[in-house]
Amino acid sequence: MTNGDTSNVLAARIAPGGGTVQEDNAAELARAPLAVRGLTVSYGEKPAVFSVDATFADKAMTAIVGPNGAGKSTLLKACLGIVPRVAGEVRVFGQPLEAARHRIAYVPQRASVDWDFPTTVLDVVRMGLYREAGLFGRFTGRLDTRARKCLERVGMADFATRQIGQLSGGQQQRVFLARALAQEADLYLLDEPFAGVDAATERAIVDVLKLLKAEGKAVVAVHHDLATVADYFDRVFLINVRRIAEGTVAEAFNAETLAAAYGGRLAATHVDELVLAGPLT
Repeated sequence: MTNGDTSNVLAARIAPGGGTVQEDNAAELARAPLAVRGLTVSYGEKPAVFSVDATFADKAMTAIVGPNGAGKSTLLKACLGIVPRVAGEVRVFGQPLEAARHRIAYVPQRASVDWDFPTTVLDVVRMGLYREAGLFGRFTGRLDTRARKCLERVGMADFATRQIGQLSGGQQQRVFLARALAQEADLYLLDEPFAGVDAATERAIVDVLKLLKAEGKAVVAVHHDLATVADYFDRVFLINVRRIAEGTVAEAFNAETLAAAYGGRLAATHVDELVLAGPLT
């Protein structure tokens, strides 16, 4: 048997569902809101993300979890094309990123935003509507109403005329979530949405994200608080430069995978407490 014959046999091996692995993989890529294969990102000679495969599910909230420096935010930014990929493929609902970018809404880390920029809360939300409003931002009554309703959804309607830099950290995060909601996207990507916010804002954001999931949207968030993973999310993707595990929280968020991701950074007793705690009531 030649090398070519061997490759063909491997490509056509039978998958558990009855089709070939190749066919099942193609189908998964076609239907997933976000899928990456072989994704590598490097800063200089050191890879920040190395040969990562990930498939993020529809109608679910997925947490990207890992220690500091694990490549969580880099993975998200590479999926958006904000940082260049050295290698790998990104698919959004089965399409290349460039063809499906309009189906994605992104909430960046709050620390990465220039909060001194002289703009109002309502104008920030309107930024999510530029694709529909056009280059010169001609906001129709319909678009303006949508922006205001999104502010209502996050509890910020009374702050519409406030300068964005005058808000608290939690209020600023709510406004950026409202901007994402205004896009009426199918896939929501959030980078540390709960970092530096108060408990009330955190709960408000979670409630909005769960409503998005109920509407059939996909939510993927970089998350750092291991104690709330089981409470907030359905699925988890663990990373430490390489992919560690992915799946439902019950399947993939356990002592073994946490130890693999964090190594000695988490005490064994703390890992057991996180896993055994389960969802909060």
